[in-house]
Amino acid sequence: MTTPWPPPRTVRRPLAPRVAVPREPVDPACIGRRVVRRRAKGMDAGAVAAALEDARFDARQASRFEDLADEVRGRAELAEWERLDQLLAAAPAGTVYDPDVDDVCPGRARRRSRGRRRP
Repeated sequence: MTTPWPPPRTVRRPLAPRVAVPREPVDPACIGRRVVRRRAKGMDAGAVAAALEDARFDARQASRFEDLADEVRGRAELAEWERLDQLLAAAPAGTVYDPDVDDVCPGRARRRSRGRRRP
Protein backbone atom coordinates (compact mmCIF):
# COMPACT_ATOMS: atom_id res chain seq x y z
CA MET A 1 0.00 0.00 0.00
CA THR A 2 1.31 3.41 -0.86
CA THR A 3 0.93 6.65 0.98
CA PRO A 4 -0.62 9.58 -0.83
CA TRP A 5 1.63 12.35 -1.98
CA PRO A 6 1.80 15.06 -0.69
CA PRO A 7 1.24 13.78 2.81
CA PRO A 8 -1.80 15.13 4.55
CA ARG A 9 -1.15 18.22 6.57
CA THR A 10 -1.54 17.79 10.25
CA VAL A 11 -1.48 20.37 12.93
CA ARG A 12 1.82 20.14 14.76
CA ARG A 13 2.13 21.33 18.27
CA PRO A 14 5.18 23.43 18.97
CA LEU A 15 7.76 21.75 21.15
CA ALA A 16 7.69 22.75 24.77
CA PRO A 17 10.72 24.81 25.74
CA ARG A 18 13.19 22.72 27.69
CA VAL A 19 14.50 24.41 30.75
CA ALA A 20 17.48 22.91 32.48
CA VAL A 21 17.21 22.38 36.19
CA PRO A 22 19.81 24.41 38.07
CA ARG A 23 22.60 22.18 39.29
CA GLU A 24 24.92 22.44 42.21
CA PRO A 25 28.42 23.42 41.08
CA VAL A 26 30.92 20.58 40.88
CA ASP A 27 33.46 20.49 43.69
CA PRO A 28 36.42 18.29 42.67
CA ALA A 29 37.80 18.17 46.21
CA CYS A 30 34.49 16.93 47.57
CA ILE A 31 34.33 14.28 44.86
CA GLY A 32 37.88 13.17 45.67
CA ARG A 33 37.14 12.78 49.37
CA ARG A 34 33.96 10.85 48.62
CA VAL A 35 35.81 8.50 46.25
CA VAL A 36 38.47 7.80 48.89
CA ARG A 37 35.87 7.06 51.55
CA ARG A 38 34.05 4.70 49.21
CA ARG A 39 37.27 2.86 48.30
CA ALA A 40 38.45 2.68 51.91
CA LYS A 41 35.27 1.10 53.22
CA GLY A 42 36.22 -2.19 54.87
CA MET A 43 39.99 -1.61 54.67
CA ASP A 44 42.23 -2.21 57.66
CA ALA A 45 45.28 -0.11 58.61
CA GLY A 46 47.65 -2.06 56.34
CA ALA A 47 45.45 -1.67 53.28
CA VAL A 48 44.97 2.05 53.96
CA ALA A 49 48.75 2.48 54.34
CA ALA A 50 49.29 0.77 50.97
CA ALA A 51 46.64 2.97 49.36
CA LEU A 52 48.30 6.03 50.94
CA GLU A 53 51.62 5.07 49.35
CA ASP A 54 49.88 4.71 45.99
CA ALA A 55 48.29 8.14 46.43
CA ARG A 56 51.68 9.66 47.29
CA PHE A 57 53.20 8.03 44.21
CA ASP A 58 50.38 9.41 42.05
CA ALA A 59 50.93 12.88 43.54
CA ARG A 60 54.66 12.72 42.75
CA GLN A 61 53.92 11.62 39.20
CA ALA A 62 51.28 14.34 38.74
CA SER A 63 53.68 17.01 40.00
CA ARG A 64 55.82 16.43 36.93
CA PHE A 65 53.08 17.53 34.57
CA GLU A 66 52.06 21.15 34.41
CA ASP A 67 48.35 20.53 33.89
CA LEU A 68 48.12 18.01 36.75
CA ALA A 69 50.38 19.73 39.28
CA ASP A 70 47.68 21.98 40.72
CA GLU A 71 44.81 19.50 40.53
CA VAL A 72 42.46 20.01 43.47
CA ARG A 73 40.96 16.52 43.47
CA GLY A 74 44.33 14.75 43.70
CA ARG A 75 45.42 16.85 46.67
CA ALA A 76 42.10 16.24 48.42
CA GLU A 77 42.37 12.49 47.85
CA LEU A 78 45.90 12.43 49.28
CA ALA A 79 44.82 14.44 52.33
CA GLU A 80 41.87 12.08 52.90
CA TRP A 81 44.11 8.98 52.67
CA GLU A 82 46.49 10.59 55.20
CA ARG A 83 43.57 11.34 57.53
CA LEU A 84 42.29 7.77 57.28
CA ASP A 85 45.78 6.41 57.90
CA GLN A 86 46.06 8.46 61.11
CA LEU A 87 42.54 7.46 62.12
CA LEU A 88 43.21 3.73 61.79
CA ALA A 89 46.69 4.00 63.32
CA ALA A 90 45.10 5.39 66.49
CA ALA A 91 42.35 2.73 66.50
CA PRO A 92 42.72 -0.72 68.07
CA ALA A 93 44.33 -3.44 65.97
CA GLY A 94 42.03 -5.12 63.47
CA THR A 95 39.74 -2.11 63.08
CA VAL A 96 38.36 -1.57 59.59
CA TYR A 97 37.20 1.75 58.19
CA ASP A 98 33.47 2.37 58.05
CA PRO A 99 32.39 5.75 56.65
CA ASP A 100 29.04 5.50 58.42
CA VAL A 101 30.72 5.82 61.84
CA ASP A 102 33.40 8.32 60.78
CA ASP A 103 33.31 11.45 62.96
CA VAL A 104 34.15 13.72 60.01
CA CYS A 105 31.08 12.65 58.05
CA PRO A 106 28.15 13.00 60.50
CA GLY A 107 26.59 15.88 58.59
CA ARG A 108 26.05 13.84 55.45
CA ALA A 109 22.75 12.35 56.58
CA ARG A 110 21.47 15.76 57.69
CA ARG A 111 22.47 17.36 54.39
CA ARG A 112 20.86 14.58 52.39
CA SER A 113 17.63 14.91 54.35
CA ARG A 114 17.62 18.63 53.50
CA GLY A 115 18.16 17.84 49.84
CA ARG A 116 21.85 18.74 49.47
CA ARG A 117 24.22 16.12 48.12
CA ARG A 118 27.67 17.00 49.42
CA PRO A 119 29.75 14.58 51.45
